[in-house]
Formats: sequence, C-alpha cells, structure tokens
Amino acid sequence: MKLTYSMVIQWSDEDQAYLVTLPEFGGCQTHGQTYSEATRMAEETIGALIQVYQTLGRPLPEPLKFGSPVSISNELAMAKTTSLKD
Repeated sequence: MKLTYSMVIQWSDEDQAYLVTLPEFGGCQTHGQTYSEATRMAEETIGALIQVYQTLGRPLPEPLKFGSPVSISNELAMAKTTSLKD
C-alpha cells in the first residue's frame, strides 16, 4: 500500500526560501531555494522519517484526507474571509 503524505509549501520573505511543513509528521519542516528544491527536500525528509519510524517500530501516521476540490475551495474562501476580519 502506497501512502501519500501532505506538504504545505509557503514562500518566506524573511528566509528568502520556500518552507515546507509536513503535517502528518508533527509539523516537521524543511526548505528549498526553489519550489522544486523544496518539494524534493520534503520528499527526502518524508522518506527519512518513514525509515526512522520503521526502525523504532512506530506505526506510520495516517495520511490526512481532505474534502473534494469544491469543499477545499470553500474552506480556503472561508479562511481568507476569516483572516481579513482579524
């Protein structure tokens, strides 16, 4: 069974790099100077984390399940609306 894990990729003006957060792995982060590099680094980090979990005999985290594209769009619109009010 192939597990597919999430990556949240965001540009950081402060770091001048793309920061990648891995939600299923406790918010572990990595980064890259380009979007491609950040994605590659995240894939390598996930691979290393899987090896560590397996070596320690820990169960792998369940991949997050998100709603349909329509519900995700609605959730993003709600998040933007909420953040504008703050």
